[in-house]
Amino acid sequence: MATDPSPPHWHCLDGEATAAHLDSDLGTGLSADAAAARLAQVGPNALLETGRRHPLLMLASQFTDFMILVLIAAAVIAGVVGEPQDAVAIVVIVFLNGIIGFVQEYRAERAMAALKKMASPQARVVRDGRADTIDATHLVPGDLVELEAGNILPADLRLTELAALKVDESALTGESQPVDKQLAPLPGVDLPLGDRLNLAFKGTVVTYGRARGLVVATGMKTELGRIAALLSGESGKTPLQKRLARFGRHLAIAVLAICAIIFVAGWLRGEPPLVILLTAVSLAVAAIPEALPAVVTISLALGAARMVRQNALIRRLPAVETLGSVTYICSDKTGTLTQNRMHVDCVHAAGETLPGLPDKPESPWRELGLAMALCNDAVAGRDGDLTGDPTETALLAAAQAAGYDKDEWLHTLPRVAEIPFDAERARMSTLHRDGDGVLILVKGAPEGVLSLCTDQLGAGGAAAAFDAVALQEAAETLAAQGLRVLAFAQKRQPRLPQAPDADSLERGLRFIGLVGMIDPPRPEAAEAVAACKDAGIVPVMITGDHPATARAIAQRLGLIEEGGKVLGGGELAKMSLEDFEREVDTVRVYARINPEQKITIVRALQDKGEFVAMTGDGVNDAPALKRADIGVAMGKGGTDVAREAAHMTLLDDNFATIVTAVREGRRIFDNIRKFVKYTMTSNSGEIWTIFLAPFLGLPMPLLPIHILWINLVTDGLPGLALAGEGAERNIMRRPPRPPKESIFAHGMWQHILWVGLLMGAVTLLTQAWALHTGSAHWQSMVFTVLTLSQLGHVLAIRSERESLFALGVFSNRMLVAALALTFVLQMAVLYVPWLNPIFKTAPLSVGELAACLALSSVVYIGVEIEKALVQRGWLYKDSTSQSTITETQPK
Repeated sequence: MATDPSPPHWHCLDGEATAAHLDSDLGTGLSADAAAARLAQVGPNALLETGRRHPLLMLASQFTDFMILVLIAAAVIAGVVGEPQDAVAIVVIVFLNGIIGFVQEYRAERAMAALKKMASPQARVVRDGRADTIDATHLVPGDLVELEAGNILPADLRLTELAALKVDESALTGESQPVDKQLAPLPGVDLPLGDRLNLAFKGTVVTYGRARGLVVATGMKTELGRIAALLSGESGKTPLQKRLARFGRHLAIAVLAICAIIFVAGWLRGEPPLVILLTAVSLAVAAIPEALPAVVTISLALGAARMVRQNALIRRLPAVETLGSVTYICSDKTGTLTQNRMHVDCVHAAGETLPGLPDKPESPWRELGLAMALCNDAVAGRDGDLTGDPTETALLAAAQAAGYDKDEWLHTLPRVAEIPFDAERARMSTLHRDGDGVLILVKGAPEGVLSLCTDQLGAGGAAAAFDAVALQEAAETLAAQGLRVLAFAQKRQPRLPQAPDADSLERGLRFIGLVGMIDPPRPEAAEAVAACKDAGIVPVMITGDHPATARAIAQRLGLIEEGGKVLGGGELAKMSLEDFEREVDTVRVYARINPEQKITIVRALQDKGEFVAMTGDGVNDAPALKRADIGVAMGKGGTDVAREAAHMTLLDDNFATIVTAVREGRRIFDNIRKFVKYTMTSNSGEIWTIFLAPFLGLPMPLLPIHILWINLVTDGLPGLALAGEGAERNIMRRPPRPPKESIFAHGMWQHILWVGLLMGAVTLLTQAWALHTGSAHWQSMVFTVLTLSQLGHVLAIRSERESLFALGVFSNRMLVAALALTFVLQMAVLYVPWLNPIFKTAPLSVGELAACLALSSVVYIGVEIEKALVQRGWLYKDSTSQSTITETQPK
């Protein structure tokens, strides 16, 4: 296919002309070799990402921050006026900081790219005459694509076959109603997009019908691509990032004011202007948390990557931080709370009800097992997997589990005829050769089968008195428990009739028994529901099923108690939004609900101030998923539309995965809080130390190189290792976090202030004591105490409430390794001779080092005392709201 600089007006051509122009075939599509050659020629079918940056640009951006530029300028000045060692050391540390920032950002971008790749849409394409599902980015012009309801158009297509195709083009044209498509060529080369009825455009949605079409444009050459080329990229910042960036700007102003005071105070005391200038600038660089928004991105992105391994694919990054705020999880029943496969729950025969088909050779259980296996069109494959109608596979699975092998019994009782199921009769019959006679087995709805029976099979195989009314009541009792009930009966005839006829054969039957089936709850679902309640999250079940079935499953899961309220779709349709909002917080189960009513449920809960997660899998679920605070799509059985509208996709379609994702979201947010607490407290300690020293008559306690070193080694590895901290033990026993709650809530800002002040006080006390005793190494001691105090602090804040020893010192090995490396580096700065002149340090004696270790442990001890007070409820009373909670169970 030659590249055409001016492609034809595809809507003016018929299918054959389009195929000829694209050198393709309307029946077999392209060959695999031709598709590969075209992919190399035109490139992938993807919109260009303006947000992706070259790694070199990413590295360069680490040195464009205003405060970093000021520091580099100060280093140049230091070199010019005769302090080359200071200049070199400052430049090296700035470069190392830049490298660390680059590595973090690059890892985060790679993690997000991996997530996007996993979330990339699929397309069903015909190549070499065979249909296959491929990554949509591999489509090329000339490919023959198959479409069905729920698909998102993977490229621009000229439609060549269709069956009642309707496409929602609102995203492209603004047309609110789905458009009926046609095949005929259209006159007029300048038709608006919305009038090109034989074309389907990338990014629009198939809402009804099926179709085939030839790809006429991919990637940036599609109509969507042309629009994308006109748009600038979004910043993509999460709400937390925006709040932290705003906080950082305000803090920067305050820090710069403090630095100005320090500079003026030092200058008035006669400190060397260059030293005091470098000190003030270094302190500003250390104290302003310009990296916090980037750290949030990294934590969220890497957290999202971890969540994929737990079968939760995050499609929108803010969802990670907002998962911890979910108060309601509204879940579909089938496949999410249940196994999406029918299962025999109980059997009833000879007046006895058992929880499953027993492995008993005596009547009537033997006859019931044979009927379940033989009056059945399901088949077992070579691998043992059953295929067929879900009801029949459930019956066959139960029969086989009780020892009734269908293939073996068909050798003994071969099927010779059948009367298939039809909706009017609501039953099916199979005829089997049994010696010289014929065994007729009948399966169907109880009311239909019972009306044809004259007696029933009793214990031991003898005929027993037949009470149709009692058996009908037994069937209704099982149905009221949410079970699908089938009745089985049999009849023997001396010979096979010439023309099997339902009216003659399905008479005078002998009743065998009843079988009750249900799509059972997933084994882990009840535990997940209980975990939701413990976490202050209200689980709600929404289904299109019958209310009795919904009630039965809800009771088994613990969603409601016996007699609990189930609201039907018919009742909901009659209620005004105001009336419904008065009841919505008491309803835990909705039945016979259509997808449009899901939006009503979400809206009513949100109007009551709730934060709602909603699951969905169909095209019609997309508006509700988009409206929900967290839309959750199904990865196995869901449609492309639902997945695109959702914030998160369940790769295993399992309700328990939502609960796992909420737990992981809470853990990630907790660890971001810990990083912020650690960084801001460290900065606070450095500010107090430098700021208070002049007012206490002490010389400048730290040199610029010390401040930058502390910032490098303590904010680097130990801080990042906090991202790997495990979940708090009470993480799913506390209420959801209000979405607009400050990250500094629950005593965090008080902690930053008082622990920072304690850190500064211990450091200044070290300085005063060392000067008083005449130590020549006082500045090295101050430097060491401040560094080690921050390491002690990071150990203490691993948990908001529990002591380090309750957690286990080595439970976060990454943090232990980071602390060990940081300690070794600090000792190297003190004891490696060639580093002493660079960092202006001197080796400490054993006594001085012991004193530094003892003094720096004060901060750790202080924070452990703080946690003990919080645990007893004596401090930060609002944080006690995170203790164990229980939900009031609606009756």
